[in-house]
Amino acid sequence: MNLQALIDGQPEAIFGIGYMNPTEVGILCMGLLLVLVILGVRVVFAAGIVGLVGLVELIGWHGAASAVGQIPFSKSVSFVLGLLPMFILIGYLAFHAGMTRQLFAAARAWIGWVPGGLAVASVFAAAGFAAVSGASVATAAVFSRVAIPEMLEAGYNKRLAAGVVAAAGTLASLIPPSTILVIYAVIVEESVGALLLAGFLPGIFSAVVYAAIIIVWASLHPEAGPPIRGVTWGERFRSLPGLFPIAAVVVIIVSAVYGGWATPTEAGALGAFVVLVVAWINGMRWPSLRAALMETSKLVVMIFSLIWGVLIFGRFLGFSGLPEAFATWILGFDANPYLILGGILMGYVVLGMFMDAIGLLLLTLPVVYPAVIALNGGPDVSAADSAFGLSGGQCSIWFGIIVVKMAEVCLITPPIGLNCFVVNGVRPDIPLTDVFKGIFLFFIADALTILLLILFPQIITWLPDLMFG
Repeated sequence: MNLQALIDGQPEAIFGIGYMNPTEVGILCMGLLLVLVILGVRVVFAAGIVGLVGLVELIGWHGAASAVGQIPFSKSVSFVLGLLPMFILIGYLAFHAGMTRQLFAAARAWIGWVPGGLAVASVFAAAGFAAVSGASVATAAVFSRVAIPEMLEAGYNKRLAAGVVAAAGTLASLIPPSTILVIYAVIVEESVGALLLAGFLPGIFSAVVYAAIIIVWASLHPEAGPPIRGVTWGERFRSLPGLFPIAAVVVIIVSAVYGGWATPTEAGALGAFVVLVVAWINGMRWPSLRAALMETSKLVVMIFSLIWGVLIFGRFLGFSGLPEAFATWILGFDANPYLILGGILMGYVVLGMFMDAIGLLLLTLPVVYPAVIALNGGPDVSAADSAFGLSGGQCSIWFGIIVVKMAEVCLITPPIGLNCFVVNGVRPDIPLTDVFKGIFLFFIADALTILLLILFPQIITWLPDLMFG
């Protein structure tokens, strides 16, 4: 390495690859990044280091240091990212306030009578908890403690019990408030409000598909998930007050985004305040509040660090021109656009075997997103002239929900299915192999859901179109 060239910003003399054009440097660094991730290097360090090396190679040390040094501050002060701590705090406060047990009790009372009733109740209770928690992993951890013991006590197959909790935890990725949808919005510079609204119906739709799969399976194998009998109407109605705090948070967030009387960040803060008040009324005191704040802080620091590292890499990709080159390459295929989209989504399935959901989106979106928008016809295309029957703005939101749903699949697919590891960590008596076997049904359900969301994009775009006209 020529140190003087490094200082003076002469890339061709630094690493000896200066004869390559910027796109070739981008491809080389992308390959290096994938190798590091597969070898087990944390995404934040792999992306940050490779991005810095690539920037030094392309624009020299002074330019690279300036670009990299500005990212943590410029992104941390983003008003949009203020959503993340609020959404995550809502979830942890709800857990420590005992709202999850109230949710599950209500779902058990009203739905437990159907085949596989406790598993179905777990799905809808997790969907309810997802409405106050933007973290899939937290949802899986909570219901591993709340739902699995009841299912096992009722004689449920342990694979079904573990699988349904791992899969139901992924609903937090779509149902607002969703952490990962906020991250998508930040990366592609899309409207947070529109994405949060767009995730609502697909999230409920996913829960319904999960429930249908469970009911069919339990009907064919009654011993795997027997229904719950003997619940009185009085018990059912007495369980309803426990749902009011969750309903209040949902109304606040959705009405704020839809009605425009508050920004999503302000709505998140108000939702956190409502849950805090309810938690205090329910008996939560300083030790539990401190635990919720600490857990929130740890998760927020992890997510922000990931964002910083990957945005450094994204800045490098911008200088390399790789996203534009990839988009041009994709458009060069003489194939049905849906076939190309299917190939891109299959790539997500493969990468998801080695990466966590947030890291996967952060690393791929700077390259894949421009290609999909170009495949549809560009950011300004009308629905009539587009490949997928969507305008440029609709395509951005539609693809966001599709790719986040793909990230959900990555949370339950081996060998890095994070939710499965969480369930096994909370319930070590259920072997990890059984957890992975238990999610097979839900993997099929997710594949069916993604297919339907692609074929019927109105499920995604209807609410945002109502809001934005």
